Amino acid sequence: MSTSEGIKKIKKLHSRNRHLASYNFEKLTAVYPALRQYIIPNKSGEASINFSDRSAVKALNKALLKTYYDIDYWEIPADNLCPPIPGRADYIHYAADLLGRAHDGVIPRGKDVKILDVGVGANCIYPIVGNYEYDWNFVGAELDLRSHKNASEIVRKNVRLRNKVDIRIQYNPNAIFTNIIKQGEKFDLTICNPPFFGSNKEVMEQTMRKLKNLGNKSDQKPIQNFGGSNSELWCNGGERVFITNMIRESVNFKHQVKWFSTLVSKKDNLRPLKIVLERVKAKDVEIINMEQGNKLTRLLVWRF
Repeated sequence: MSTSEGIKKIKKLHSRNRHLASYNFEKLTAVYPALRQYIIPNKSGEASINFSDRSAVKALNKALLKTYYDIDYWEIPADNLCPPIPGRADYIHYAADLLGRAHDGVIPRGKDVKILDVGVGANCIYPIVGNYEYDWNFVGAELDLRSHKNASEIVRKNVRLRNKVDIRIQYNPNAIFTNIIKQGEKFDLTICNPPFFGSNKEVMEQTMRKLKNLGNKSDQKPIQNFGGSNSELWCNGGERVFITNMIRESVNFKHQVKWFSTLVSKKDNLRPLKIVLERVKAKDVEIINMEQGNKLTRLLVWRF
């Protein structure tokens, strides 16, 4: 995430996104004073933070979650993904629009709406935002044991999330929905932010490019400002292979899930993924574009 994504062009976010305006650091530091130590002026002299400093990004996230989503406890391990919250919130709001289509544009709310977050991560962001905004119930699936434990701790220590978010472990690294969706269980939607890279080498190369763009020296040790463990950032074959496997497995759960969805970061992956969807005879396939500053992200959604 660049500084421009965090502050400059954030008005391209979904109209219901709570982060349409520039960050109100006066309000955020009043709610979470620990953020104050990271406030610095940007090139225009306005209050900001150093987005290449992971500690500053984490403090900003804590302030945002406490101020806007009623989250008192949010901790993540040092090497786990520290997500940009405005962009994550956008996914939830576009998902709400999708579900609203079956109700004459009225977004379904409350505990009867059940969402599966594939790869919930240690941060548990999608369930936090989705439950606060629409009172949906969530199941969060996680392959990494430490991330599973951390997300479970976030749920346990925030009263608002208890009995509304269920964090489940995926023991099979080759499965996505299998072992997570129980027999007879129904979901309105599945969401996913898949691992993008195909190797750890690709992760490091991208990190160095980000650091350079943020004004850091090119020989600096490649520490990710937003972090990310291996399972969060890369898998063999990268995004395309992961989503292809997801599509193929979704066939087995077509009677238990109304809509499947996933983020697709790389535009070139859309065409081959749509071919896979044709082969499995998906009934409805759609691509939803989301703009976040100067970044365009796509949601691929399908149902049977």
